[in-house]
Amino acid sequence: MGRAEKKPSYMRLIKNNTTKNEQKEQKVRFGRMQRIAVLSAIGCLILAAVIAGYIYIMDNYTITTVYVDGNTHYTDAEIIDMVMNGKYDHNSILLSLKYRDKNIADIPFIETMDVDIEAKDTVRITVYEKAVAGCVAYLGRYIYFDKDGIVVETSEEATPGIPQVTGLAFDYVMLHETLPIENQEVFKDILNITQLLDKYSMTVDKIYFSPDYQVTLIFDEVKVAMGDSNDIDEKIMKLQYMLPDLEGKSGTLNMREYTEDTTMISFEQN
Repeated sequence: MGRAEKKPSYMRLIKNNTTKNEQKEQKVRFGRMQRIAVLSAIGCLILAAVIAGYIYIMDNYTITTVYVDGNTHYTDAEIIDMVMNGKYDHNSILLSLKYRDKNIADIPFIETMDVDIEAKDTVRITVYEKAVAGCVAYLGRYIYFDKDGIVVETSEEATPGIPQVTGLAFDYVMLHETLPIENQEVFKDILNITQLLDKYSMTVDKIYFSPDYQVTLIFDEVKVAMGDSNDIDEKIMKLQYMLPDLEGKSGTLNMREYTEDTTMISFEQN
């Protein structure tokens, strides 16, 4: 019998090294697959949590009640459309994020608006309108000015509740600048008149100033000749009691000579 042939020792070393390398590669691949599987599982959990959170927020934070304060030029519906004009703006959380530390500006007649989330389904919109004392008609537009006569807005439509001032002479109009009339003191009279009318819940259609700045208030078909600005407070306070009796009539109520002492008043019907 012949002796078994022995393999060279270097052959056994190569075989052993090859086996160890394969084992290492298998372990690396297995470890990589484990990490991928773990990361995939974590990603799925996060995605599921995000979807569940989104569904919960959309289902439980839908706005059903909106309060609007401070608006006179625009209706409540118009203000709501301005504020909640996005796809997700009817969700209180998303709406709060949209307007966090941000006011709404660049809207005609409005200085700014604040949006407050009072509950998960309730929002309050507070409107701060520009201070408008009156308006004048000029070149087919209505020019609105504040208590100092500074033009704050222009519009093609008249705004209910804001009196139109007539009789003032000017040649041009510039936005954010004072109306160029000769007697700038007339703006103080306009503000005083509008505040008094508002105090006594009277809405005037027009305030007319004659060339010598005599005042006439126009209520529909009734003209009230007030004279100059002296004793205007007492005249308007008296007028609040007389105006209801003049409803439906047409004519001129003369209060030019009225004082608390003389009480001279006459009505000339058309």
